[in-house]
This record gives sequence, C-alpha cells and structure tokens, in this order.
Amino acid sequence: MARTYLDYNATTPLREEARAAMIAAMDVVGNPSSVHSEGRKAKGIIETARRQVAAAVGAEGADVVFVSSATEAAALALAAGGIHCADVEHEAVSAWCDTDQGVSRDGVVTITDPGVSALQVANSETGIIQTLPQGLRMTDATQALGKLPFAFNWSGADMAIVSAHKIGGPKGVGALILKRGIDIEARIKGGGQEMGRRSGTENVIGIAGFGAAATAASRDLEAGIWDEIAEFRNILEKTLSESAQETIFVGKDANRLPNTSCFITPRWKGETQVMVMDLAGFAVSAGSACSSGKVKSSRVLRAMGYDETEAASALRVSLGPTTTKDEVMAFCEAWLREHDKFRARGR
Repeated sequence: MARTYLDYNATTPLREEARAAMIAAMDVVGNPSSVHSEGRKAKGIIETARRQVAAAVGAEGADVVFVSSATEAAALALAAGGIHCADVEHEAVSAWCDTDQGVSRDGVVTITDPGVSALQVANSETGIIQTLPQGLRMTDATQALGKLPFAFNWSGADMAIVSAHKIGGPKGVGALILKRGIDIEARIKGGGQEMGRRSGTENVIGIAGFGAAATAASRDLEAGIWDEIAEFRNILEKTLSESAQETIFVGKDANRLPNTSCFITPRWKGETQVMVMDLAGFAVSAGSACSSGKVKSSRVLRAMGYDETEAASALRVSLGPTTTKDEVMAFCEAWLREHDKFRARGR
C-alpha cells in the first residue's frame, strides 16, 4: 500500500540538502574543541551551520546555542523558574511555567506580564498564531520556523527555541536563540562548549544537517511554497465540511499556520481516527506528537474551552512542501468514507 505522510508538525522528512551536509560531515574526524587542523575543520562546520540557522531565524550567529532538541532549549531557557504561560504551550515549555495565562475560544493568549512570560509563535496542534508582546521572556518558534516570516531580532523576545527536525533537518538537534546581553546559567557543565552555555562535544553531523535544512527552508519560504500549501489546506477543509457538517474546524477564523488543520468530530475519538486512517495509508495525528499514544483529551483544546468529549475527538492534518493536491483529495475521500461508517454506527 502506498503511504501518504500528513504529519509534518510532528516531524518532517529529511531534506536532501541536510542529508548531503550530514554525509560530508561524517568524514570529518576532528573534535571541534581541538586546535589542530582536523579540529578546526569540525569547528568550521559548526560555525557555518550557526550562521545558517541565525540567518533563518533573523538573528546573529553569536546568538545561537546548539543543544539536543527544542525541549532541552526550553529547559535551558526556563529552568530558573518564575515564568508564566498558557496551557496551550507545548509541554516542553509548560512543564517549567505557571500555566495561569488566559486563552480565548480562538486560541489567542492574554499575556499579563511579558517580562516573566513565555508565548509560542504558533501552536503545533491547532496552527493558531500569536502576536508576541514586546519584552517577552521566551518564545517557542519551533512550528513557525520555515513556515512563517520570523525575525528574532524584531520579535521583542529575550529568547527563542527552535528544532531541526521540524524543517527537514535531523532529529536530536535544536537551538536556543538569545538576545544580545541576555545570558543563562548552563545546565550541562563541563568543557564549556557553546560559549559556556551548554557543555559536551557538539553533534557535528546533526548540526551540519540543521544548518543546511535552515537554508533550504528559508529558500522555500521566500519562493512562496507555503501559499500553495495553504490553498491545499483550505481545499481539505472545504471538502470535509461539505459532507461532515457536524465537524468543527478549530481556529478556522483565526490566523493559522498555512499547513495545519485541526478538526473535531464529536464522539469520534481522535485516536480511533488516527488508527483507521493509518490502515487506509495516511499518517496523521490526534495532537502533539509528544502526547501521541496517550489516551487522553487534548489539554490545548480544553484550555480553549472545548469540553472533554470534543477535546478527545480531534484530528490534526499537517501538510508539507512535498504534499500534493492529489494526496489531499485522496485523504479527504478516505476520511469521508470512514466518517460515513462512524455516522452509520451512531444511528
């Protein structure tokens, strides 16, 4: 059976540019902390990637701290405590915060004190985009990077977190972006790598892939590829809504990521939808990938005011640069076929 991947917000296929950069880095033998020629060559790979990631996020190279993931970046940024956020944040962020900030039905967060608050640029489950206040302590730009125009230097935030595998890079690499003059206490101590902010020999191969993916993602954004993807997302929602009139499209009237559709069919469990669509050849999600496999309702949707049944009945489809209109229409046909079976069982 042919497979169709529609779960780009969870992770993305490795870009060829990233694969090529990683293969080339595998032949570099030196430790980037060594001062000999081999070490300098490894260090050069890291610094090239640092400039590439910085360019993609609208920052300076010295502002980029490479870590193992956006989750580690969040911990490095927030572990000192005293930060507030809303319950729509990714668990990697909300785990370090007091989740006491308000959320509207449209998913818009009210920040009361930016200087001690974290706010995502865009939500991974719903795609809803936030307006960042000036002076924000930290923003999660993981889902926005490569999909939206974003410049850290103009964002008003002190810190941002990003991840390689959301833009066609490898898993296991992320970055913390720091505003000039902002510093943090290292949580992993030792050799003083990454300007003393994160010790441990750098993942040269992964970092090389991150840098190459960041450049390629920026190229796609500038080329307008996400405008076409937004058209496909809109076609998907229109096609489904015409036959599944009880289905709720979350944030439909809000500003959203161009590739993301989260929709609720009350009493049809999201986990069940994921399984039947998987059997039909489509990879989709019931929510954030880091929460998948846990049989529980979406806390993001609950925070937005959806009830327990609705929050447990959501499906997320997230498209990517390689998604075609034919794939979208094939998904719609398969989903509507399963939806008819669900309605028949209900009657």
